[in-house]
Amino acid sequence: MSREQNRVSTGVAGLDEVLDSGLVPNRTYMIRGEPGAGKSILGMHFLTAGIENGENALYVNLEEPTEEIEQNAESLGIDVSDVDFLDLSPDSEFFVENLSYDIFAPDEVEDESLTSRISEQVQDVDPDRIFVDPITQLRYLSPDEYQFRKEVLSFMQFLKEQGATVLFTSQDTPSAPDDDLQFMSDGIVHLQRAEQGRIISVPKFRGSSIKDGRHSLRISEGGITVYPKLLPEMHDKEFANESVSSGVPELDKLLNGGLERGTVTIISGSPGVGKTTTGVQFMKEAAGRGERSVVYSFEEAKNTLVHRCESINMPVSEMSEKGTLSIQEVEALQLSATEFAHRVREEVEENDTRIVMIDGVEGYRLALRDQDENIINELHSLCRYLKNMGVTVILMNEMQTIVGEFQLTREGLSYLSDNIVFIQHIEMESEMRKVIGVLKKRTSDFERHVREFRITEYGLQIGEPLLGLTGILSGNPTWVDLEDRGTAQRQGSERQGGLNRRSPFGTPHTHTPESRRDGWNSE
Repeated sequence: MSREQNRVSTGVAGLDEVLDSGLVPNRTYMIRGEPGAGKSILGMHFLTAGIENGENALYVNLEEPTEEIEQNAESLGIDVSDVDFLDLSPDSEFFVENLSYDIFAPDEVEDESLTSRISEQVQDVDPDRIFVDPITQLRYLSPDEYQFRKEVLSFMQFLKEQGATVLFTSQDTPSAPDDDLQFMSDGIVHLQRAEQGRIISVPKFRGSSIKDGRHSLRISEGGITVYPKLLPEMHDKEFANESVSSGVPELDKLLNGGLERGTVTIISGSPGVGKTTTGVQFMKEAAGRGERSVVYSFEEAKNTLVHRCESINMPVSEMSEKGTLSIQEVEALQLSATEFAHRVREEVEENDTRIVMIDGVEGYRLALRDQDENIINELHSLCRYLKNMGVTVILMNEMQTIVGEFQLTREGLSYLSDNIVFIQHIEMESEMRKVIGVLKKRTSDFERHVREFRITEYGLQIGEPLLGLTGILSGNPTWVDLEDRGTAQRQGSERQGGLNRRSPFGTPHTHTPESRRDGWNSE
């Protein structure tokens, strides 16, 4: 029998994943959290999952009336119509008759009557699942803490003896902490609300391993969705060790054939230098092979990106229609890093996506809700997962200066990357030019020369190596002296077919619309 068959689903797929397929049956679990954290909603999911599985489910509501619970469930789209309720919530008649809060005083509570009602209902319904909300309400019916703990233990043991799996909620307050209930339960699910969004964790779970850490939680129409923290080491896939071509021969020469599958490439440069266009070029070539790519745009509107690409002979709309490209604009502060990683994982595993581009790293850091000190770690985990799945990852990194000495803008990016490509503005003879080069490539050798870079109406245009130009990375590009420069030009002519200082583009295939559609088959 599989582990899934030995488990009880919580009714929340992401939470079941955190719990290694679900709850261990015939045990008691505590759901804790502040008011409004989603404890009751989680209980509704638990019970309705049992109904869908042909089981009996009982909701013991000690605080909120059944009518209000049903209304709340309906507003979320959760159907609790087949759930049995044992409504033990105080009604208004108690307050009218007693006009005080001492209605819960021990000498005025019919404990035997309450116990009898619970016992009779459990025996009548014979539930497979029971949700008690909140069990701390019984504290007001007990003469002291010792008696409360004793009664709760007895109550839980009775429910387990009926063959039920039990969830109960607690209300932890400074005057009445729930530490004792934590010791009594077989597992604890903790719901929290933080500045970066809702969080769920499982600090205790007897009898099974779980996914440790803090996982994202969202409450929306349909109820609760849990996004488990991505653990790269739990994902792996066999893939071919091959290069991914850009379709531009000069760029592939720089990269010694292209970008390898299962690697992370950072394309770094100043604003407007052509980083995104270069990344999309790899996707255009992949589309010609029938492979799917996805762009997650953090810094640019989708319509703007599409317009720019279409204007330089990159048919991204046609690629999108054929399903070989998806452009997804990520709105600021709408997702946590864990939710975003879940979205990427779904894209890769459901659509066999082969190239993922994050445009750009700084936008990723600012747009997601997580704390700054953790966000790069989350990006590392996402990239490790994608590498394990054989996905080619392209990250856009924006430099803060237009011209000047080259530098990466965020700590840890160099460690994260397998390849670093830079595109940089330079000032040469009072003219703004662009150059492209490779700083790092882990998996193979690469061309050490810098080439001139242009974006034309026909796409990317990359020139021959600038053999006579020095000081580009230091921010002070200069030509070597005349004698050395002449030697460099003669050597370049022998190896590369000549160097033209003013126009170093010697590749005729880049000058026609037809030729710039290499790698893309529109049929």
